[in-house]
Amino acid sequence: MPETDAAAAGYDGPVIDAHHHVWDLRRNLHPWLTPEGKVAHRYGDYSAIKHDYLAADFLDDIEGTPVEASVYMEAEWDPSDPLGEVEYIREISATTGVPGAMAAQAWLNAPDLAEVLSSYAATGIVRSVRHKPGGPATLAAVGSERTLMSDDAWRAGYALLEEHGMHFELQTPWWNLPEAVELAKDFPATTLVINHSGVLLDREPETLAGWRAAIDAAAALPNVVIKASGLCVEGVPWSVDLNARVVLDMVAAFGAERVMFGSNFPVDGMFTTYRGLLDGYREITSVLSASEQRAFFHDTAARVYRPTPIVGDSVL
Repeated sequence: MPETDAAAAGYDGPVIDAHHHVWDLRRNLHPWLTPEGKVAHRYGDYSAIKHDYLAADFLDDIEGTPVEASVYMEAEWDPSDPLGEVEYIREISATTGVPGAMAAQAWLNAPDLAEVLSSYAATGIVRSVRHKPGGPATLAAVGSERTLMSDDAWRAGYALLEEHGMHFELQTPWWNLPEAVELAKDFPATTLVINHSGVLLDREPETLAGWRAAIDAAAALPNVVIKASGLCVEGVPWSVDLNARVVLDMVAAFGAERVMFGSNFPVDGMFTTYRGLLDGYREITSVLSASEQRAFFHDTAARVYRPTPIVGDSVL
């Protein structure tokens, strides 16, 4: 559907982007984004995003949209300097309004974790942390290895999040969600945010069936929420047809009050424009009630992250 046509369909209220990045590669080190950097990525070749993506670029992308606030997700910054990323983001937030809140990098099994979390809490902008837990990289490997979510030292670090009122951002393939269910059960006071819709690599029927069973189990726990984000498939343009069932299944499982829109820009910009992505989600969710649409695009993220709004002339 052309973007101009899609813009007339669906939700027309305020939007919070609950998951995006910015990076200044000339100023700051992100090892995976250096010219020689190379990591296994679910989208395949990601060299197209190895360039600066500044707050000004994000503001350009959202111009003319109803995005009123945003949440920055840690971007694999130099692991030897986790506080540097927080200070950089706090600096650009103060000058541009982007982002209004952030998820920071934190190694939950690091010996200095308590000090790092205390420093984060003092900044006033950190709402959550992310530490990708590794583990089975394929469905076939499940049962032969575990993720860090089952490691005692890692879980001891996870336990410290509660005292700072911080959430945990979980990025792991859907087949590892049974471990996440046990984690959420054991730490009911900590909100666990499933990133990127549970990381769906394809849309094969057996994949969708396994994924749906996994998110249904996670959704049974009230302290688990999920981001409708990162829904691209290597070599395939982002489209409504590709993702309508996935998005609506998430809403059916969690309820719109526990699902939130995230652009994952600039990464998902390899597959679509920002406006095309937002309008696609608006079209998909047009079958929901007005209150459900507002929860999906705004209220869930407002409750979970409490981001300050963007100010200026860039947003309508």
